Amino acid sequence: MATALSEEELDNEDYYSLLNVRREASSEELKAAYRRLCMLYHPDKHRDPELKSQAERLFNLVHQAYEVLSDPQTRAIYDIYGKRGLEMEGWEVVERRRTPAEIREEFERLQREREERRLQQRTNPKGTISVGVDATDLFDRYDEEYEDVSGSSFPQIEINKMHISQSIEAPLTATDTAILSGSLSTQNGNGGGSINFALRRVTSAKGWGELEFGAGDLQGPLFGLKLFRNLTPRCFVTTNCALQFSSRGIRPGLTTVLARNLDKNTVGYLQWRWGIQSAMNTSIVRDTKTSHFTVALQLGIPHSFALISYQHKFQDDDQTRVKGSLKAGFFGTVVEYGAERKISRHSVLGAAVSIGVPQGVSLKVKLNRASQTYFFPIHLTDQLLPSAVFYATVGPLVVYFAMHRLIIKPYLRAQKEKELEKQRESAATDVLQKKQEAESAVTQGGARRGPSSTRSLSLGLIIVNAWYGKFVNDKSRKSEKVKVIDVTVPLQCLVKDSKLILTEASKAGLPGFYDPCVGEEKNLKVLYQFRGVLHQVMVLDSEALRIPKQSHRIDTDG
Repeated sequence: MATALSEEELDNEDYYSLLNVRREASSEELKAAYRRLCMLYHPDKHRDPELKSQAERLFNLVHQAYEVLSDPQTRAIYDIYGKRGLEMEGWEVVERRRTPAEIREEFERLQREREERRLQQRTNPKGTISVGVDATDLFDRYDEEYEDVSGSSFPQIEINKMHISQSIEAPLTATDTAILSGSLSTQNGNGGGSINFALRRVTSAKGWGELEFGAGDLQGPLFGLKLFRNLTPRCFVTTNCALQFSSRGIRPGLTTVLARNLDKNTVGYLQWRWGIQSAMNTSIVRDTKTSHFTVALQLGIPHSFALISYQHKFQDDDQTRVKGSLKAGFFGTVVEYGAERKISRHSVLGAAVSIGVPQGVSLKVKLNRASQTYFFPIHLTDQLLPSAVFYATVGPLVVYFAMHRLIIKPYLRAQKEKELEKQRESAATDVLQKKQEAESAVTQGGARRGPSSTRSLSLGLIIVNAWYGKFVNDKSRKSEKVKVIDVTVPLQCLVKDSKLILTEASKAGLPGFYDPCVGEEKNLKVLYQFRGVLHQVMVLDSEALRIPKQSHRIDTDG
């Protein structure tokens, strides 16, 4: 059975880029692009045997691309499967007489079958490890009473609690999933554990149900039922019923959550909990690209509180976030502030300082690594000491910046170099072939673009210089190499009626182009002349380009 090609593989054989047309191009646009390139690379226009051979190769490549894209059936297969789908013997992917719509339906069916097989192999493990640290001896000491006790001059830091939980999923069918989870907890020498089994079924596109069974050494058996249902496109409800068996008898519990999308970024929640720790809670959550805001109010026994929190999301590569919250209730008041940052592709590190009455001061460090969470709450003092607040705030910052400079940054740089090297090795053959094709295209274009041609375009659009690849303009990146190729002639060959139009696609697929720096960010820089006036523009690799434009004009005043 055929599988769809990855984006990287499609880029290496992108017929749309070769013809310089949009993926939605009409048959007329394809025909016009094909005729223009045929005129440029037709073998009969060359007498030199070597030039003729090179022209035949380029002409055949353009002809092959047009043959595939001009036929609705082959174009539909290419759009879905790429070149590999076209190369299968006996048209094993789909029957040739099918329409493009039927081909796409067949692909969706095959995709569903592959998804079911992937479900059988996926366990989706999730886990949490929490280690509580008691460091109050750093700030709350009794030197006067215990100054004669051996070893009392050194602060005692202890691990006073620990919690470990893990869950895995076992998809049984496309709609049924079994979930197994367990947890172990210990605090001050006492602990216990529990194990739970749940069976979830997706009943429709609007809802699902889940049965849960559990047991533990601290509590008796547990039976639960959870239901989710979309009431309207903007409103849904979740209900969770549970029966907890213990030595004191059966303890029932019921939790219902009603939620509604107030707008595109805002959701309102109403929660009612009856049984163990009964309460009513209402909250509004607004999540946008740059911020996350929550306001909540709860009335219940024994906890009633009001909460407001805000998180700002910086639009940087490290996905930095800073947050702050205020929570006040019958138990006291807690102020919390902190930040989190992505330190590698799959890891996010965060820290928060919690200051409260009567809780004292705590530092919470959290590391998310893929689907695993490592949490370290460090209790510093039971009192509101400025020194504890200062060290809890400044200490993690100093440690992070030192680790980032000495460990994290060198590690990420080494990893990036390894990945780039692997990409270069895997793409070496393709790049060599593309380079040979590009050199042939430049030779053919140079033969067509002589002095007389340039003179005839003197009042139109002339590509003076064009470069494609990696440019380094930042002074802080002087050590990096500039990796560009000259694409002046290939771009001039694509000019038609004193206009140059490039679609939204990687420029590496254009005739006369190849990738000079696999896996790295690339740009196209063009210096051109229009009606005797110089213009200049630089665009990203996949960005569309249309010239000439007045905004590209170089100001030569003075």
